[in-house]
Amino acid sequence: MSGTSLDGLDIVLCRFTYKNQNWIYNILNATTLIYDDYWIDSLRDCETCTGRKLIALDHEYGRYLGQQVKAFAEQHKSKADFVASHGHTIFHQPDQHISLQLGHGAYLAAHAGLPVVSDFRTLDIALGGQGAPLVPIGDELLFSEYDFCLNLGGISNVSFSYNGQRLAFDISACNMLLNALANTAGLAYDEDGHMARSGTLQPDLLQQLNSPPYFSDSYPKSLGKEWVLQNSLAALAGSAASLPDKLHTTCHHIAIQLKNALPVLHQDQHRVLLTGGGAFNKYLVALIQQYLGQQYRVEVPEPEVVSYKEALIFAFLGVLRWQGQPNCLKTVTGAATDNIGGSIYLA
Repeated sequence: MSGTSLDGLDIVLCRFTYKNQNWIYNILNATTLIYDDYWIDSLRDCETCTGRKLIALDHEYGRYLGQQVKAFAEQHKSKADFVASHGHTIFHQPDQHISLQLGHGAYLAAHAGLPVVSDFRTLDIALGGQGAPLVPIGDELLFSEYDFCLNLGGISNVSFSYNGQRLAFDISACNMLLNALANTAGLAYDEDGHMARSGTLQPDLLQQLNSPPYFSDSYPKSLGKEWVLQNSLAALAGSAASLPDKLHTTCHHIAIQLKNALPVLHQDQHRVLLTGGGAFNKYLVALIQQYLGQQYRVEVPEPEVVSYKEALIFAFLGVLRWQGQPNCLKTVTGAATDNIGGSIYLA
């Protein structure tokens, strides 16, 4: 798994067991490989490169993924059944039937020496869906004890069951904004949200961040890097506020949009699972709990689940694809039917 925040490449070795009509997961080993400058520059800017260069980079990145998977497997003396790869999203414009995740499965399979399941989104888009979010079926089958599953990745998203259906959608940009701001100070991220906590709220900037029509659109809906560049990041770039004030205001923006996105499901207290890199930002987590109020209990699980839940679920999507079971829900994406997404490459 590689997220839009460019934190690095997540690799997890998982075991899934189906017992008593329930799926049980175990994370056996996990690591995050921090991208070097070459991959950060290549992945950050490749949406503007030529078609020829994009194809070459797709193959090169697939080879890189395969090499890293092979090294990981050798390090842990493990032999996986297959690799499930999300790749790295470059384009996501489902309204134009476009979504591209870099890291070609054939090159990954050839260099990992393992079968590969990849390209999870295209079939759903061909069926009229958003091709995103994809994790909700994993939320439903692996984390059903929670009322809401919130992921604070490059883009925040939520998944929940309502009237017997699984619903999910992207909420707002998250770490894509916070990390980009921290990068301007030479930092990879704002550790624990210390800098954000020291700032003050800028009402005009907050209003601008909250103003795009997307936030009031009905779901299914999903966000791509292009939208974030044109809206949220553009608003931050155009503001004269100090860096701490921008971080502080952005955290409020993220928390407000989360509050607006979560419905009331029942009278009891709602359990909210919080994962993704943003769950390590203590100031942001405190704000989310503050805005949600006492009817919602925000729970941050053990660090391994916080960091690797998305990679875990893409492994699970690969299991479902391997078994020929639906892994993408029409109630989430708006597709014509539930579908079995993913291309298989046999090495």
